Amino acid sequence: MTRVFVFAATLLVACTASAELPRPVGQAFVDANVPLHGVSLVVQEVGAAHPLFAHDPTRPMNPASVMKLVTTFAALELLGRDYRWKTEAYLGGPLVNGVLQGDLVIKGYGDPKITIEQWQSFMAALRAKGLDRVAGDLALDRTWFKPAKHDPAEFDKEPLKPYNVGPDALLVSFNSIRFVFAPNAAGDAVELRAEPALAEVALGAPPRIGAGDCGDWRGTVGARFVNRGATASAAFAGSFAAACGERDWYVALLDHPHFAYGMFSTYFREAGGLFNGRLKDVQAPSGIAPFATLESPPLYDIVRDVNKLSNNVMARQIFLTLATTRHPPPATPALAADVVQRFLKERRIPMPGLVIENGSGLSRNERVTAGGLAQLLAAADRSAAREEFASSLAVAATDGTVQKRFQNGTVAGQALLKTGTLEGVKALAGYVIDAESRRWIVVAIINHPGAVRGQAALDALVQWVYRSAGTWDPKSQR
Repeated sequence: MTRVFVFAATLLVACTASAELPRPVGQAFVDANVPLHGVSLVVQEVGAAHPLFAHDPTRPMNPASVMKLVTTFAALELLGRDYRWKTEAYLGGPLVNGVLQGDLVIKGYGDPKITIEQWQSFMAALRAKGLDRVAGDLALDRTWFKPAKHDPAEFDKEPLKPYNVGPDALLVSFNSIRFVFAPNAAGDAVELRAEPALAEVALGAPPRIGAGDCGDWRGTVGARFVNRGATASAAFAGSFAAACGERDWYVALLDHPHFAYGMFSTYFREAGGLFNGRLKDVQAPSGIAPFATLESPPLYDIVRDVNKLSNNVMARQIFLTLATTRHPPPATPALAADVVQRFLKERRIPMPGLVIENGSGLSRNERVTAGGLAQLLAAADRSAAREEFASSLAVAATDGTVQKRFQNGTVAGQALLKTGTLEGVKALAGYVIDAESRRWIVVAIINHPGAVRGQAALDALVQWVYRSAGTWDPKSQR
């Protein structure tokens, strides 16, 4: 009897919440064949004490990449908008007439975005300081983050996808190779190049030139990637249609230390340096100044890539860096989660039910409530980091993950959003500025096997907030 009563009460609450939704919003989910029992929503004007409406806002849901809002806001507050990561080079011996009589030690501090161009500038700096030749080995210090066993196939059995690259204290060029395919000038062959072109990655012959439409070009090039950790190979035994023009394919190959070793070997030599040493792991010397330092762009620039482009490995790097704000290195996910929870408590941002595993949302275990995310967005709007946080979000119909959405809607350019997608999950959260310049917090999460059908309903919600939230009266539906 008790179970029946609890079920009936739960059903009553759910039905009441559903009835409070604006009819067009509820109808959008009906039209998308997404049941409301798989949906959690909050719409609230910025500065208001209570939501305009909410549906099941206290149920912990998997937010997918919307979790990045928690990570990036905590980072802007705890690290500061101008925070920069360092990558340091130390001399493990005397430098005599341009020759290092010992090892070159490179220490990473978790920089989320060392591009090929930045790495080239780092190598050029070494050369400019008089390092012509390394007689010893390349010694890497990756102890700022605790080495953890990472299975890139664990999440979705796609170990070569760059989004499955694990975090590392010395992450260079996202640990990924860009393969570029293009017809040659004569149109009778395919030109193939790898960026970066590392000796550790053997590159086979390009695919044959083909006719017809481009279609599923990745399926037709006959790619075969073999990743052994220390070495890798890429072969393409199929064909590539001339109609494709230039196309690229990013693939995660090599483990972190061998990728960094390959990057050093390639680009130090490109800068005119000499090196024939091996790879080893060490701890950098303490108490002495580095020989050269590479600094990252400022955090406010980094978080734009994380939120607009939904970069998972960058989010994981930031998340682990948060651990070092309160705990001595090496950083671990558990320590990072502790820092985030403390931060939320100290800022009085209630997020009950929060489960944060890696800070990126690429997880089956992470959980957050729509109500908690709304509280976070409200706190971010009151924060000194408000502008940096808001500008990191994708702008409707303009850039990032919503560049191709809202193209035919009045909300184009007027919504700042973070999106999230996993199998069984569709979500978005952010701000909508209506025609009267009122600002609205919008959070919507779908956890349901049919979530893939829900994008149109989420977009309809955002459009409705822009057009109608300011004038909607819930009494008109009674």
